[in-house]
Amino acid sequence: MSEDDLLENYRRAYDSKVGFGHRPALIMIDFCQGYFDPNCDLYADVDDALASALRVREAARSAGIPVVLTNVSYHSSTIDGGRFFEKAAPLRYFVEGNPMAAFANGLEPRPEELVITKQYPSAFFGTSLASTLTASGVDSVLLTGLTTSGCVRATCVDAMSHGFRTAVIADGCGDRHQAPHEANLFDMNAKYADVVSEAEAVAFLEQNRAEQAAAGR
Repeated sequence: MSEDDLLENYRRAYDSKVGFGHRPALIMIDFCQGYFDPNCDLYADVDDALASALRVREAARSAGIPVVLTNVSYHSSTIDGGRFFEKAAPLRYFVEGNPMAAFANGLEPRPEELVITKQYPSAFFGTSLASTLTASGVDSVLLTGLTTSGCVRATCVDAMSHGFRTAVIADGCGDRHQAPHEANLFDMNAKYADVVSEAEAVAFLEQNRAEQAAAGR
């Protein structure tokens, strides 16, 4: 079977859309300094992903939807790192006090934004994120962040598993290599989420803002 035939076969099995939902939240995953410092093991060429995510953040702010920033932090003893810390050597940059763990330039948290600190890949695992979103009436999430094959994917799977309609904004995500970036976008779009462009996400947020205004909310 040719590659084109294989792709067509995949599309027949996995080609449905779940849509954006009505009460979204934007989640910005692990945009930390380490990914932007060439001297750090975490470094990746992801300036464009951050720029896209920041534009979506402004659209979300204009639409009045919740914005959640995630970061990673470990106790100085690393006792809370578990097997993840044992396996992934670059996590040493997230031990408390390391400047590489700080938010990337331009993404300093605003007073109205929620910061979720985590120790594992998913923003939902071991945190209060799911209950916080549910209590706020959120029914869907828009995901941006780093890296596509790691914490974005893990958060995507858990968002879907918690019942949230999930959209991954391709332009607002990045990875160390284009191959895992594209492969994971492909797979998330097939099974767990709708992968959308920045333009599609911003258009949705503008429409959502108009609908909320019309409803007097």
